[in-house]
Amino acid sequence: MDEAAPISEEELLFEDLVRSVHGCAPIEVLQVAGRYGERIGLSDITLYLVDLQQRLLTPLTGGPDLDVDTTTAGEAYRSETLRLVEGDGELSLWLPLRDGADRMGVLHVRTPVLDEPTLRRCQTLASLLALVVTSKRAYSDTYVRHTRTRSVELRTEMLRAFLPPRTLGTRWGVSTAVLEPAYRLGGDAFDHSITGDTLHAAILDAMGHDLASGLTASVAMAGARSARRNGADLAELTGSVERALVEWLPDRFCTAVFSTLNLATGEFSWVNCAHPTPLLLRENRLLEDALERPAEVPLGLGGVLDTDRRTVHRAQLEPGDRVLLYTDGVTEAHDSEGRMFGLERFADFIIRATSADEPAPETLRRLIHAIHGHQRGDFNDDATIMLLEWHPDGDGKSRSRYC
Repeated sequence: MDEAAPISEEELLFEDLVRSVHGCAPIEVLQVAGRYGERIGLSDITLYLVDLQQRLLTPLTGGPDLDVDTTTAGEAYRSETLRLVEGDGELSLWLPLRDGADRMGVLHVRTPVLDEPTLRRCQTLASLLALVVTSKRAYSDTYVRHTRTRSVELRTEMLRAFLPPRTLGTRWGVSTAVLEPAYRLGGDAFDHSITGDTLHAAILDAMGHDLASGLTASVAMAGARSARRNGADLAELTGSVERALVEWLPDRFCTAVFSTLNLATGEFSWVNCAHPTPLLLRENRLLEDALERPAEVPLGLGGVLDTDRRTVHRAQLEPGDRVLLYTDGVTEAHDSEGRMFGLERFADFIIRATSADEPAPETLRRLIHAIHGHQRGDFNDDATIMLLEWHPDGDGKSRSRYC
């Protein structure tokens, strides 16, 4: 039998790092990573997390925040690619930090030289730290506090406890979402998940802007997840949410779209409960009314009005198609003179970004900021946007960004 190849010192150091982070507190992880870096010639290992509104990158170990729109660190975050800066006899590397497809922040590393082994070690370190942050933030408030620039209202705290990551996907498709106002949400919410070849996506808008609104959206999301995880189809899932609201919150209602995208075939299926019609973008143009279907009553009123089972609509997507789900706070956002942001401007923004080959999460980040600016820095209503993409060929760009 051939003798096993000897294990290098670098491999032993990395194995020790992986084993040690399990017992570390959230900030201690970076100290352990720093000691590992010193042993292999790296320095100034700093992890930055993006804030709730994706405007700032905040270092976990102290120091100034960095602007997402104007800094090299922000460029790495926006483009989801490595950025390199020379200076002072060393190289500064800014690496994207991702939880799967979801952008979390960036990792900064200094190194005197950058060869292929060093680059691989930096990328592996970024991947490990992203996994560690994802794991430890489930039971520690340390990371959450670094992503907030001010206090969150109670109803918002409740809703955010239910929200999934902003972005998820595979090389065949992606779902990404944004919602505002980040610190005082009323009743908007979104949900998405991937099971096998199926991408599940939902968007909700509960009546009102109080604690009960947040509770309504939370119950609706819980009802949808429970049904989905028990194998329910779209009609059964919608019925489950309906029953939950009628039984537990009989005086409340919400609008919603529940949908699925078959990543293997491109079939898009959805149920629309009195919500704005989904939009279909194809080959850099909006296909007007392509997904327009007869309106149905909001969730929570079905039991009162004695409606039948909800209708499941279906449409066949083409490779590269994008589906937009949104709440009325997006198109009805108005400036000081009462001019609406509007559907045309909304769709045109996405089309221009698509033409520029911009990552979908970055498109929505810039779009929600544009709506924020249109209203002179305030939101009169919740505004939520979801963007679904289908790439059945699993092209290289999708693979590198989302896998």
